[in-house]
Amino acid sequence: MAHLDRTYPALSIKRQCKTLSLNRSSLYYKSKELSDADEILLNQIRDIWEKYPFYGYRRIHFTLIQQGLCVNRKRVQRLMKEAGIQVIYPRPNTSANIKEHRRYPYLLRDIDIIHPNQVWSTDITYIKLPCGFVYLVAILDVFSRRILSWRLSNSLSTIFCLEALNEALDTYGAPEIFNSDQGAQFTSDEWVYTLVNWAIRPSMTGVGRCLDNIHQERFWRTLKYENTYIYGYDDMVDARLKIGNFIEFYNHERPHQSLDYQTPNEVYRMNLLGSAKTDLVERSILTLEEFPSLGHNFKMKQNVNSELISLI
Repeated sequence: MAHLDRTYPALSIKRQCKTLSLNRSSLYYKSKELSDADEILLNQIRDIWEKYPFYGYRRIHFTLIQQGLCVNRKRVQRLMKEAGIQVIYPRPNTSANIKEHRRYPYLLRDIDIIHPNQVWSTDITYIKLPCGFVYLVAILDVFSRRILSWRLSNSLSTIFCLEALNEALDTYGAPEIFNSDQGAQFTSDEWVYTLVNWAIRPSMTGVGRCLDNIHQERFWRTLKYENTYIYGYDDMVDARLKIGNFIEFYNHERPHQSLDYQTPNEVYRMNLLGSAKTDLVERSILTLEEFPSLGHNFKMKQNVNSELISLI
């Protein structure tokens, strides 16, 4: 890599900077050490952030004011930036879409959801670890709010979403409608092919319309505020254990206000009559010609739902 040489006689520092497209003023800049006052303030900022890691600099500034400190908001922002303290609530883009993928209309507007397995929904959220991120996908029964399956992954691949989908289908049968956003995982041929083969009607939220999938967003908030932000996760193994324990608690023990303080599992089981598991043989199987991008690779990827693959 090219670098400046102050002892090189043939080229002046000015010419070297011009050749390398460098600003000469950056050569003479020396970072300042934090003053004692800034160090004390930064420790107070860290205390607030560790308690409320979803606070940005504006809320942290407001909290400092409430504590009786007279401090400028820009100073708080500068110190947080220098210390690498960032709010962890805003998430990376887990819903990037691909233009060539299929899109389906949003089907949940003005419909009554009156029983389990009528509508399922899914979404991906990120979980912050001490070193990097992992991604969580969950499948939720909208009527009962029950989490039917979930998977954790260190990448945003389609495979871990398909594993969660196939587990839910194998265990609970198929819903009438499956709602998701327009992320690449949920518009992929592998995902859509699986839904259509179970005669499930895909539904997709509009771009930027998080309220179209509000039940999923509320579950993410519950998980993070009642588990993730409180306990934290040391690594992926620890995250999988604690998330699994919380989902078990959420399904079977945690009373849900919108369900008249019943648990999701109670509501799901009590209202399951009339929406029993539908056998796969009743579903119409499409040909792979309608999804030419799959081919034999799909058979290798879809190692969870072997029953479906054997019928293709």
